[in-house]
Amino acid sequence: MQTNNHNLKIWNSIISHIQHSIDAHNFETWFRPLTVCYNDDPAILVINAPSKFIADFVDRHYKKTILSTAKQFSPQISSVVFTVKEDTIVFPVQPNVNSISSIQNIKIQQKDFQERGYPQLNKRFTLDTFVVGSNNKFARSAAVAVAESPGSTRFNPLLIYGGVGLGKTHLLQSIGNYIIAVNPQSIVTYITSEEFYLNFIDAIKNNNTQKFTTKFRTSDILLMDDIQFFVGKESTQEEFFHIFNTLHQNRKQIVLTSDLPPASLKGLQDRLISRFQWGLSVDIQPPDLETRVAILKKKFAEENNLSLAPEILYHIAENVSSNIRELEGVVIRLLAFASIVRRDITLDLVKDLLKNAVKTEKTKISIDDIIEKTATFYKVPVNNIREKNRRKEVAFCRQVAMYVSKTITNNSLKTIGLNFGGRDHSTVIHAIQQIEELIKKDQSIAKDIDYIISSLK
Repeated sequence: MQTNNHNLKIWNSIISHIQHSIDAHNFETWFRPLTVCYNDDPAILVINAPSKFIADFVDRHYKKTILSTAKQFSPQISSVVFTVKEDTIVFPVQPNVNSISSIQNIKIQQKDFQERGYPQLNKRFTLDTFVVGSNNKFARSAAVAVAESPGSTRFNPLLIYGGVGLGKTHLLQSIGNYIIAVNPQSIVTYITSEEFYLNFIDAIKNNNTQKFTTKFRTSDILLMDDIQFFVGKESTQEEFFHIFNTLHQNRKQIVLTSDLPPASLKGLQDRLISRFQWGLSVDIQPPDLETRVAILKKKFAEENNLSLAPEILYHIAENVSSNIRELEGVVIRLLAFASIVRRDITLDLVKDLLKNAVKTEKTKISIDDIIEKTATFYKVPVNNIREKNRRKEVAFCRQVAMYVSKTITNNSLKTIGLNFGGRDHSTVIHAIQQIEELIKKDQSIAKDIDYIISSLK
């Protein structure tokens, strides 16, 4: 397909406008690959995508934005149509129901991971049991695409990042379970970066590093958890770099998880970070209220055959907002307590059990932890936060840290101010008000703060 100057000019204007209105990562992922196509009808804007997955995603989530922006530059445009390049591999977003009716109904046939010294995949972690919400739907869609066409999509590597207990490992292992269910002959290797490191050290001691690396180089799919553990481990990074290159060159699928996005993994070699950015990096945010309620329903009703009143589910979801793992812990405690004392699970019982748990959660995080985590996220020297540094980026980082301190700890305004270089409580109040106003105007700031809080918890 060809483009003419008129269409190209309009498209460039649209792209430029959208680039300044959405998150940079989303723009690079969903808009950068798009091109505009020649079209005889001036009322229709035809956009070309490199894959059906990207075309469908942009169509669902950004079509209205594109159309409204297009009308600003060419009022005659009344519709937007997406096409897919003919030479691009097409991969569906949802599982192929003709070949698999349900992942849960398939007996997972696993290789003998224990024999190779690596952990087995958890059979409970499937795409069906992963509760989808606004916080994780991007990541889940990408995981489905990779699971159905490993090594054949542009998402290689796929890197899923986010705070502790948000479902990264569940999604990672779901990909492996799906692939094994569809093709039991596939060599799927799952390992944490810490286990990789320890096995590598043993291989060096025993003078059998070649045998060690061969196990990974011959994998069809490599699933590695917590890649941030490689930070500062130069020899391990070097070995993984060569394994990564071999797998990628052979079109084998690589899926990684991390607490932080690639660019924030300080202490990793630049060439490793560069390779992590070859594919798709997608984040998982803390679940919103509706998603937390859905998770609780699944945990109580579907997994434990227990139906609870809506007010009980909502009370738990409102008071446990940090991560999914904490929600699961509450479910286990409630079931155990009700079984031991032979009492029904009532709202009063839930309130009693949550009272101490929520209080402990808010007090165990120190302001020092918050300052360090926030400074790391915004790439600002920690010492600058406490000093009288008025540079814009430092002042903003300081205000965010103060806001987070007030949100997730029980410290007074005076105590918070003292921890920020002896500032008074009025400075803290001003900082909190400033951030609250910014959150209302810019959702990306709200997402950043949610991520900082989640990683602290």
